[in-house]
Amino acid sequence: MKNRILTASLAAAWISLAMAPPLTGWAEVVPDGLSVGGQSIGGLDTEEARQKIEDYAADISAQTVILDVDGTLLETTVEGLGFTWNNPDVVEESIEEYETGNIVQRYMKQKDLSRDPVNIPLDMAADKEEVVSLVENWCAPLIREAQDASITRENGQFVVTPSQTGLTVDAQATGEAIFSALEGDLSQPVTVKAAVTVTEPARTTEMLSQIQDVLGTFSTDFSTSGQARSTNLKVGAAKINGHVLMPGETLSGYECMQPFTRANGYASAAAYENGQVVDSIGGGVCQIATTLYNAALYAEMEITQRQNHSMVVSYVPPSNDAAIAGTYKDIKITNPYDTPIYVEGGTSGRTLTFTIYGKETRPANRTIKFQSETLSVQDPGEPITQVDPSLAPGARVRVQSSHRGLKSRLWKCVYIDGVETERTLLHTDTYNASKAVYRVGPAAPAVQPTDIPPAQGEAGQETPAPGEGGDQTVPQTPDQGEGAPGQTEAPAQGTPGGQTETPAPEGPSEGQTAPPAPSQGGAAEGQTAPPVPAQGGAAEGQAAPQAPAQGGAAEGQTEVQAPAAPAEPQPSPGV
Repeated sequence: MKNRILTASLAAAWISLAMAPPLTGWAEVVPDGLSVGGQSIGGLDTEEARQKIEDYAADISAQTVILDVDGTLLETTVEGLGFTWNNPDVVEESIEEYETGNIVQRYMKQKDLSRDPVNIPLDMAADKEEVVSLVENWCAPLIREAQDASITRENGQFVVTPSQTGLTVDAQATGEAIFSALEGDLSQPVTVKAAVTVTEPARTTEMLSQIQDVLGTFSTDFSTSGQARSTNLKVGAAKINGHVLMPGETLSGYECMQPFTRANGYASAAAYENGQVVDSIGGGVCQIATTLYNAALYAEMEITQRQNHSMVVSYVPPSNDAAIAGTYKDIKITNPYDTPIYVEGGTSGRTLTFTIYGKETRPANRTIKFQSETLSVQDPGEPITQVDPSLAPGARVRVQSSHRGLKSRLWKCVYIDGVETERTLLHTDTYNASKAVYRVGPAAPAVQPTDIPPAQGEAGQETPAPGEGGDQTVPQTPDQGEGAPGQTEAPAQGTPGGQTETPAPEGPSEGQTAPPAPSQGGAAEGQTAPPVPAQGGAAEGQAAPQAPAQGGAAEGQTEVQAPAAPAEPQPSPGV
């Protein structure tokens, strides 16, 4: 009976407690099993719990965030990226849930937490567009274009300026990566890899550092050139000097040196046009093309374009020349190697030199020579005279020198240990003959005879008049100078009074390889070859042999492109 009364009393007490109003106004303890952002607040009174959570949120806001931009580390904080605590109200509601309620309600909640602990996430949020904008501004100093390495030659040594990779940052993708990283554990500094694109330069430091060896060099002389032509050679060579050709790239002499204007540094000098010598701005630059062409031959570059002059020149043998006339005649060389090459050109004293540098891969016991062979010669014929009333009777002034016509070809000869193993025909050229032109004074007026009285003496005797028995003549004056700077008169070769041509011997067609000549390294009769370097190219500073003086064009003459229509001639210099 007593047990039944006690049980009934306890039940009534529990029922009255459950029905009692919530207890307020005294410190409540947060039950175990409740955490915020992984931080347990169980066992703390509600005020302590609130303070702990606020301190933790402040620590998260100050946490370090490192952005790795292709190896460059940029440092900021969560707050610096615009992130703030986004759910303090949710945390407060959870704490308040344990501040109120009767004993039974609190007991039941505590039992639930002991079975299933609750962790309320500490939500850090930011505006995505603002984060992307911050990333763009943050990374802006690191954005760069790819920069090629460059190379110069100073005091006989190569100096390479290093290359630099290009870098761009995808701010949108980087912002997404930051958001993903900040969703994880923020108790330790966070590192985020920026989304970057790296671009390599076309010319790297490693590539240009391979340029060390002389592949080919060639020199020509311009000691008889005037000041204007010498200026043109210096100016034009400087515009080609320092060019770098990567594998497969082509250099155009015309593109490097044009425009041929006074504003671009050129002067007026002699040039070829339609078989005549005329003054043209940039006259003489054909010698630049010729010197570059021969250097390229010894470097065994690919000759993409080359044309000979319309008439022979004096500074190299026939078929060793190259002309420039607008875009019609040009010298173009292409790099056939797997490594870059460097073109050096300039004048020293009265010598023009081009040297091509690169990485030597040809055998040390292999050398090359180039042999010019004259196939036929054409006499220019009798000079042309033009009466000039401004000259004194009998005066004679040379306007243009005569030039022999030629047909010639160029051979490439390869030697191994001094023994010729290969002979290849490179090209066959034809040079026009050109008659000399003179301005002459008008014919002297006829001498009228006069009666002379007999000399004193015997009657009937006459003293012959001076000059009697022959016609009087006015002696001719010598030639009055030259028609254009740098020209030299040369006597014609062949049979006087008409044009003669020596037939060409039988031989292989252009580009065909012939068997080696019987003599080791020697040219056939009538052939000439410039010296070559020991290592597959010409020796540095090599001078070109001079062509025969007779019938040769004046040094410094430049090819000029003839106009397509019979309009007013517009000469333009070539190489």
